[in-house]
Amino acid sequence: MSSVWDERAAAYRTSEAHREGEDLDLLVEWAQGARTALDVATGGGHVARRLREAGLDVVSLDPAPGMEPDVLAPAEKLPFDDDSFDVVACRVAAHHFEDVRAAVREMARVSRDLVLVSDNLFTGEDAEEADRVRDPSHVRNYTEDEWRSYFADAGLEVEQAHGYVHPVLLEPWLERAGCTGKDAERVRELVAGRLEGDRMRLERICLKGRKRREG
Repeated sequence: MSSVWDERAAAYRTSEAHREGEDLDLLVEWAQGARTALDVATGGGHVARRLREAGLDVVSLDPAPGMEPDVLAPAEKLPFDDDSFDVVACRVAAHHFEDVRAAVREMARVSRDLVLVSDNLFTGEDAEEADRVRDPSHVRNYTEDEWRSYFADAGLEVEQAHGYVHPVLLEPWLERAGCTGKDAERVRELVAGRLEGDRMRLERICLKGRKRREG
C-alpha cells in the first residue's frame, strides 16, 4: 500500500479537504496544555503542522515514505515506549487501518493522557461501496458506538464526541484516489443523494479520550 500512498502524497499535502476543517481546529483546541504529541498516519502532515504552530513538540508517523513522516511505521505497531506523548492524534486515516482496535490500543499505550481521533462515520452500505470503488485501500468506516467500544477497550474514557458534516469537492475527491472512467461513474451514482452542488457531504466524528488511571 505504501507505494500507492507515495504517489498520492503531494495531492494530500495540497488538498483543501485535508488542509482545513472543523475537526482539525477541534483537535488543536483539545490538545491545548499538552507539550508533546504524536500524529499517527500523518498523511499530508496537517495535524502535525497545526500542532506545531500551537507550540507543541510533534512527532509525525506514517507507513508511507512519500508522506515524509518523522517515523515510518503502521498505526498498529507504534515504535515507542508506554506513555511517550502527552497527546496522540489521528485524523481521517483509521478507515484505512487493517486492525483499528489494535491501533487504538497502541495509541492509548503510547499516550500519557489524551487520544484524539477524527474520521468519517459509517452511514450505510452504499457509502461503503462508494469508498471502496473510489479507493481499494479503504477498509471500513465505523459508527460512533463502535468508536466508543474501541476507546473503552483501550482504557480510554470518551470525554467529548462531536459529529458534523464535512463537505468536500467531489471531483478532486475522486482524482486524489485516481478514480476514473466506469469506477468514477459508479461512485457518482452511489453518492448522488449526498451531493449539494459540486460538493459531497461527509459525516464525520471527533472523539476526545482520556486514559483511565487505576487507583
